[in-house]
Amino acid sequence: MVNCMILCSAFQVISMDMGRLIAGASNRGEFEERLMKVMDEVKEKDGKIILFIDEMHTLIAAGAGGQALDAANILKLALARGELKCIGITTLDEYRKHIEKDPALERRFQLVNVPEPTVEDAIQILKGLQKQYQIHHNVRYTDKALMAAARLSNRYISDRFLPDKAIDVIDEAGIPVEKVSGEESEQLLNMEKTLHERIIGQDKAVEAIGRAIRRARVGLRDPCRPIASFLFTGPTGVGKTELANALAADYFGSKEAIIRLDMSEFMERHTVSKMIGSPPGYLGYGEGGHLTEAVRRRHHRIILIDEIEKAHPDVLNIMLQILDDGRLTHSNGRTVDFKSTLIIMTSNIGSNVIGKGNYLSGFNKEEKVKKILDIIPKEVYERLMEKNIKLQVTERFKDRVAEDGYNPSYGARSLRRTIVRFLEDSLAEKILNQEINEGDSVIMDVDSDGPFLAGGDHGSTNLPSAFVGQSQCRLRRSGKRKNTVKMIDRFLPNKAIDLVDETGSQVRLRHAQLPEEARELEKELRQITKEKNE
Repeated sequence: MVNCMILCSAFQVISMDMGRLIAGASNRGEFEERLMKVMDEVKEKDGKIILFIDEMHTLIAAGAGGQALDAANILKLALARGELKCIGITTLDEYRKHIEKDPALERRFQLVNVPEPTVEDAIQILKGLQKQYQIHHNVRYTDKALMAAARLSNRYISDRFLPDKAIDVIDEAGIPVEKVSGEESEQLLNMEKTLHERIIGQDKAVEAIGRAIRRARVGLRDPCRPIASFLFTGPTGVGKTELANALAADYFGSKEAIIRLDMSEFMERHTVSKMIGSPPGYLGYGEGGHLTEAVRRRHHRIILIDEIEKAHPDVLNIMLQILDDGRLTHSNGRTVDFKSTLIIMTSNIGSNVIGKGNYLSGFNKEEKVKKILDIIPKEVYERLMEKNIKLQVTERFKDRVAEDGYNPSYGARSLRRTIVRFLEDSLAEKILNQEINEGDSVIMDVDSDGPFLAGGDHGSTNLPSAFVGQSQCRLRRSGKRKNTVKMIDRFLPNKAIDLVDETGSQVRLRHAQLPEEARELEKELRQITKEKNE
């Protein structure tokens, strides 16, 4: 590194502004004369000058008119004779479009790909610019703010690159605002009340959306999928579309945050191109699709898909990719991020028809129908550990989830939705209410009124990582019921409930009245503890 700095210090880097060279050169040969003077000045310095050309692709056809040579052809001669040292920069797209098509010009340069810096590198770049922006905005940027700018911009701004997007974030964050908004946590906790001011009678739909927004805001949702996806069904006029409009105005900022797609316009196979853009060779290629372009310009918004039952199956395949992966590839190859969108689908099919299962069985693939339901993933434990929160659940909690969540038609997916309702939603509200903070260890239980905090050692960080299961009620069924409880163990955070304390000093069982299987397990654990102590 030191040798490189010593070597570079012997050279002088001069930037060549193509705009100033071309400006006013209206007569033939005038531009060539100016460029040749630049070349002569470089030669006089005996090769001690490095010519720097920004936006190098502008050399192609620059100054050309009639039979005149453009700047690229003039520079080729000097580059071929070794009289000129030159550094040019351009984007990969412009390189392929202009320079790569001129083999003679491409041969005279060595291609160096400059990758996007990592988040850690971007943080160091921001620290280098910290003083400059502090003087400009008359504010002070903490190191924590710079790290957040780099990490959050990398997570949520997918169509730009570091460090450019992180620099823009700290620049805009330093601009004073005229009005400070209210507490976001209060807005989230009162979301249902605000929506009910416009939506009357749709309690379940409003509550489902409120829970999904809270989960997303506190970081308990799957970061690789959209915020949530809903299928609203019912007759015309019950408020399906109005609920989406109210949510856009209340939480997403304005009604313009909605992308509305009427599936009556997507009943034919070729209409898929309206969503993602036309393929190469077809009319409209390069213009972009209605859906991908709208999301690319603004990520944080609602996608309202009206009358989903009218859509062509190929359109449903596109939606399945969005629901699964939270992304969609544009016709020109660019990937569009859907992770910050909330997807609402509406249908006029009555809920009584859906309840019979006739419509669902003929809707298309069974997988597609299940994907559009509000299925939230199971990695609650890992996300809570990122917040330094330890969680344990009681046997009564597991038993209640088994009772409410077992459904032979939907299998494990029904259990996952029940776990979301009982566990994630309660945790989200308690985190926002500051009943649960970083470093806490909590116990979740449930009764007839719903989930509640049964106890825990708040603020303690010395608890064993294995969680103690509480056997507060017996299994009232056998067979399928036991299999259901086993399935829950795979979805709940404590996948393998270890009743032995890490020290091995004792076995903690909360209740004496245990099922026969639990008594046998207790004996085995006591034997393990005894052997461990010996």
